[in-house]
Amino acid sequence: MNTKNLLSFLLSGAVAAMTLAGCAGNPGSISTPSSPASQVPASTASQSEPANTPAPPSSASDPVSAPAAGNSIVTNGGEAIALSALEHQKEGAASTVYYTKEISPEAMTAIYAALGREVTGEKIAVKLSTGEPPASNYLNPNLIKDLVQQVNGTIVECNTAYGGSRANTAMHYQVAKDHGFTDIANVVILDEEGSVSLPVTGGARLTENFVGAHFPEYDGYLVLSHFKGHAMAGFGGAIKNISIGLGSSEGKCWIHSGGTSRTSPWGGEQDAFTESMAEAGKSVVDSLEGNIIFISVMNRLSVDCDCNGNPAEPDMHDIGILASADPVALDQACVDLVYASQDDTASLVQRMESRSAVHVLEHGDKIDLGSREYRLVNLDA
Repeated sequence: MNTKNLLSFLLSGAVAAMTLAGCAGNPGSISTPSSPASQVPASTASQSEPANTPAPPSSASDPVSAPAAGNSIVTNGGEAIALSALEHQKEGAASTVYYTKEISPEAMTAIYAALGREVTGEKIAVKLSTGEPPASNYLNPNLIKDLVQQVNGTIVECNTAYGGSRANTAMHYQVAKDHGFTDIANVVILDEEGSVSLPVTGGARLTENFVGAHFPEYDGYLVLSHFKGHAMAGFGGAIKNISIGLGSSEGKCWIHSGGTSRTSPWGGEQDAFTESMAEAGKSVVDSLEGNIIFISVMNRLSVDCDCNGNPAEPDMHDIGILASADPVALDQACVDLVYASQDDTASLVQRMESRSAVHVLEHGDKIDLGSREYRLVNLDA
């Protein structure tokens, strides 16, 4: 058998193995830290699989789980993806994205260390989504606990602008407690006392961005994102987490409307919305003078955001954890992995394409929020 045919045979085997593995059913209750949908796995097996499902084989001779001479990665679900299949992965690119298939507390701290830089200062904020009840796919506190405590971080969030259980401060603090975040760190709702304006430089839509009034009290930000689909943005990742996520209720309306309303998030034009997300994100990064780091977890890859309390079940397996100092590169790498996967990605791809989701990356690159080109470093190799 020649090399080309052998490679085709091996990749066919990988696809077959993933098809047989399937995805799990509905997650259980998320009212305690031990039971969110994005729960901490007992091994490197996909978090979408039942707890008693064995981990994918890890033998170096196994074509499903072993990288080929450093030219591919293996996902948490056991799929081999060639680096050449990642559209924007370029050797020599200025931005670096780190990757590991393992989804565990140890992997979170390891990928943070691999960045070779830290968020610095006396007060460090950890930005994440507290998740909408009753069953959203927010990051499990047990998954992030070690890293949050390592940086002595305060978990921060902002209230929503669309109703729900996190629309006012008192309710939002209760959700943070119910979902286990107050068990691992102090939690602050940044806009409990209103907004503060950040200047936007080089924007086409915004000249200012409205974030929670407590935002400037922190020296550095560690941004922990759950990558997934989103009903309005197409996908949610690092850029959404520092734009919509750090926006006060007023700021969320401002971004959604493309800078035309501070009171309503509805009815904005789509490109104006995604461009405003990129511009708001740039105002955050600029204000912190680069003292910000991004880590994204690609698990529970639903088409729906963590702002949806009853999200659709994922059709595809978990992929892993990625990290970068560049939010555009990080989000682009996550998107590239979805497109490169041979798993059942159709629903997530359709959600992204129907919302012109990549435009936030195009605009982010244009305004120097970051670069769409990146070099992927596989920590599992």
